Amino acid sequence: MYSVKELSTLAGVSVRTLHYYDQIGLLSPTRSEHNGYRQYDDAALLRLQQILFYRELDFKLSDIKELLDSPAFEQITALEHHWDALWTRLARIERLIKTVEDTIQHLKGEKEMSKRALFQAFSEEQQSAYAKQAEQQYDPATVRESNRKWQSYSAEKKQAILDEGNQVYVDMIAAMPKGADSPEAQACVERWRAHMNYFWTPNLDQLLGLATMYSQSTDFKKNFDALHPELAGFMREAVAIYVETLKR
Repeated sequence: MYSVKELSTLAGVSVRTLHYYDQIGLLSPTRSEHNGYRQYDDAALLRLQQILFYRELDFKLSDIKELLDSPAFEQITALEHHWDALWTRLARIERLIKTVEDTIQHLKGEKEMSKRALFQAFSEEQQSAYAKQAEQQYDPATVRESNRKWQSYSAEKKQAILDEGNQVYVDMIAAMPKGADSPEAQACVERWRAHMNYFWTPNLDQLLGLATMYSQSTDFKKNFDALHPELAGFMREAVAIYVETLKR
């Protein structure tokens, strides 16, 4: 058995965090002594490990609790999913780092870089990662159908779709000095909306939800920041104007 202080030291989380997890029913002590001391067994340690894995993958605490409390939850299966997700994230980060390095050399005149190479990190693998996060925001059946549709395309078609989407972002950056309500920016939003049809057809509220997720989600925003530090916020503003205009 482990005291709350021992568990705090072992797992690298604060005692306050463990108390909070107990308060919300996410991680309760195995046993509470009459003097108020909390005791945790090995099963509690494994549950805490799962919590920390899910937190690393940006899951909300309420969602983690629902997953861990589900009768269908199975630790080995969950760990295998964590393994896949973390390796996907590592590969994406390595691609982003390489793209940043190449872009720096390109801007310094040390290396030629094509327009397509500027977006090499935003590839088919990233599409899969986007789908997993979107599944937390929208109907999972819709997202799974989107994935099925994506996998039905040939390799050439997939690359053409990715290139088309990347060009929308390039043109959106070019439109930024003219303002989110400019005809140029609004035309980019229209093209972006049409581009979504390759995956699924969001309604106006879902379209705005996507743009909001791009600007608020850590992983999404990092990718947009690599293109331009103000792109995600600008796109959210442009989409909001687009949606508001169509709803009038």
